[in-house]
Order: sequence, then C-alpha cells, then structure tokens
Amino acid sequence: MTVTGYGGPEVLTVEKIDVSAPGEGQVQVRVAAAGINFIDIYRRQGVYPEPLPNVPGREGAGTVMAIGPGVDGVAVGDRVAWCDVHGSYAGLVNAPAAALIPVPDGVDDQQAAAFPLQGLTAHYLATDSYPVRPGDTVLVHAGAGGVGLLLTRIARIRGARVITTVSTDAKAELSRDAGADEIIVGYQDFEHKVRELTGGAGVQAVYDGVGKDTFDASLASLAVRGTMVLFGGSSGQVPPFDPQRLNGLGSLYLTRPTLAHFTRTRAELLARSAEVLGWIADGRLEVRIGGTYPLADAARAQEDLAGRRSTGKLLLLP
Repeated sequence: MTVTGYGGPEVLTVEKIDVSAPGEGQVQVRVAAAGINFIDIYRRQGVYPEPLPNVPGREGAGTVMAIGPGVDGVAVGDRVAWCDVHGSYAGLVNAPAAALIPVPDGVDDQQAAAFPLQGLTAHYLATDSYPVRPGDTVLVHAGAGGVGLLLTRIARIRGARVITTVSTDAKAELSRDAGADEIIVGYQDFEHKVRELTGGAGVQAVYDGVGKDTFDASLASLAVRGTMVLFGGSSGQVPPFDPQRLNGLGSLYLTRPTLAHFTRTRAELLARSAEVLGWIADGRLEVRIGGTYPLADAARAQEDLAGRRSTGKLLLLP
C-alpha cells in the first residue's frame, strides 16, 4: 500500500514493491496484521508531511523472516510486534531490531498488532502520568474508545474505582464490560455528576484525550491536589490558559504526556510491553478488535476510523 499524494482515501494505492534484504541492525518481518491509527490519516492528509510516495502505517505484528548484520537477540521464526516502524501497511517490512517487542505464545497475532500504541499509552498513563493507587477514584473520558477501554481495565487492575464518560448507551455497555464502576452518558455537565458520585470530593485524576471540549469541566472534576492528564485532543487543542487557575481549583497538577517519552530506552519499552502482554495472556486485559480488513481495503478502513463507525482497534490483514 502506498500514499501517492496528500489527500483523501483515494490517494492510497495498492502496489507491488520489491523489499530489499534487511540492513545493518534490521530484521525482515512478514506482517500478520497492521494497526490503523488516526496518525496514519493525518500523515496521508499532509498534516504531518512525509516524503512521497511512501508506505503508510507504523504499528503491527508478524514473524521474523530474515536477520540483517549486527542483530543479536532476535531469531528467524520469532513473533514480534511494534508501534513505530515505517511502512507497516505491507506484506513485508524491514524493521529496526531495537523497535521490536517479543510476543508470548499466549497472545495471538491480531492481539499483538492491536496492543502496542494504545496498550502502551494506557500503561504509561496509569503507571506514570498519574500512578493509580488502590482506593483512588479516576475519571476516564471516551471510555469506549481503544485507549479508554484499556485504561479502564488497567486502572481496575491497580485497584481504582473508575468513572467513564461515553457518548451513547451502546458505548456505555462496552465501557461497563471493561469494568467501569460508574458511566456517564453524554458530556453535558459531567463535572456535576462526578461530584455527586464522589460525595463532592472529586476524583484523584482525570485522563482526558478529548481536549478542548472537556478540559474546563475536567479540571472542575478534580479533588484537591488532583492530577489532570491531558493526552490528546480529539475535539481540538486546548487554548492557552492562566496556570493560576490550578491554584484556585485546589493546587491541581497538569501534565501533557506522549508515548515516546515513556519508551525512550529499549529497556523501558520491553518492561512496559511485558507487563501489558502478560495481562493480555492471563486474561486480565482484553484488547477489543473492532474490525479487520484486507490490505486492499485500507482506504475503507481509514474512512471507518475517521467516521467513528467502529469501536475498538481496526486492523489490516495483508
């Protein structure tokens, strides 16, 4: 699959491209499944420009087919996953060995392809951005989204009471299945409902990937010395604001994290991945697959994602 120019889904074209042998520090992987993410759409549109033409996709899983020079610790036949390897919408990809995550036997290829970006994001949010503790109450926005479902489950694993917001009754059922203790349907005046559910105290943390539309009410939902974790902006970016507001609302904390800063070393990438994959393998963490598509239907898959016509993770199967 190639992007021939910036634009709509029509710029995605299936092409046959010869793949060279893996170079220094690389392995060649046969792709079993590739994850579809909003960032792929932004790159296709030119919001994040990249040289053209290019093979899109950064996330996936598959089996190692060949080893390049200078590679240790990876063998032909190993099952691996990744969250930042260029050109993942393909049958074969040459990947830096240092970017690959070993996949245990208890996790199938589709789960492995679906977990890296959203699973590692949910992990660092709940373990580092605000480390959830037993007895905490936290608010998770978009609780039926890919990150929201995983974050809810991880917060529950760590002993928290979880309140989620969702947009529809159908999504409320998905959030409930993920373990949410309380679910608020709709975003109108949710801060008042959070206060009611916490006896007026507020929550210890808000995990907010919605951004502009929920930011102010999220701050108003926090307990004294609570933490606002702003990790996305699906409704738009939050405009500049006076940090003195954090004082007036209870000496609040505000952080705006991103995954790259929580997987800066291979050791950290592997440690996070091992914990998440362990939870998946033993059944404590479910990765919801919202749909699978053949590689030739990548345009339709991206349209379904952009149109929010699905829940859970969408995958391409080369």
